[in-house]
Amino acid sequence: MTETIHNLDYEQLSKLFWQQGFIVIEDFFDAKIMSQSQSCIMSHFGNEPEYQHDQSFIDLSKTEVIPWFPQEEGDSVFDTIENDLRLKKLTRMVLGAEWKNQYCMVMFSKKGSIGQAWHQDCPPENSTQFNLNRLVYSMDVDDDLGGQVYIRPGSHRFGALTNGPLFEDFDDQIVLSPKKGTLVLLHGHCWHRIGELKGDYRVSTNYRAAPKAADDSITDICVYRNMRYQFSTAKVVG
Repeated sequence: MTETIHNLDYEQLSKLFWQQGFIVIEDFFDAKIMSQSQSCIMSHFGNEPEYQHDQSFIDLSKTEVIPWFPQEEGDSVFDTIENDLRLKKLTRMVLGAEWKNQYCMVMFSKKGSIGQAWHQDCPPENSTQFNLNRLVYSMDVDDDLGGQVYIRPGSHRFGALTNGPLFEDFDDQIVLSPKKGTLVLLHGHCWHRIGELKGDYRVSTNYRAAPKAADDSITDICVYRNMRYQFSTAKVVG
């Protein structure tokens, strides 16, 4: 489902989020601030950035994404996006009044990337312990580019990822091709992956948030179909 910026029914969008584990809102952000964000991102990464994770993690997780945390460097355009009053209101409707920001993470995929295998951003055993991905797209993602978003609707209620092929197609999966200015809210327990990149590069920016009850380290352990990986220790933990 998509909604336009002119027809934001926050209560209905929150209900839809909890039904399917995600929502998509096209044209949420205007083109000017998206272009400013994109310009900052490309200035940082350049044409051929190096992977920051060790090779063993990349080989196991099949996650060929390069992260950047721009707010740690004081880049104000990312603060402006995070402080958007509509984004805050929508987040409050989904998470409750006492939600908290986590961090802003830009994700860059370069030419030839296989994307990201199926994963959950945090362990799903406790339903109160989850993060909220608030994904902002400063460029179009389409069939020609690749790097589309695959989601299993309702999978925030399925429990842990099953073992199996890392890029398996599921009968109930949906495939998103977000346009510039699109906002996607995605539950951290939702099963999702990113498709192979066909074009030169792909970027998205994740303004992660969480309910008040969630641990600050909620995204430290990521769940894949073949392992659980803890980023703070750079070790497989399950």
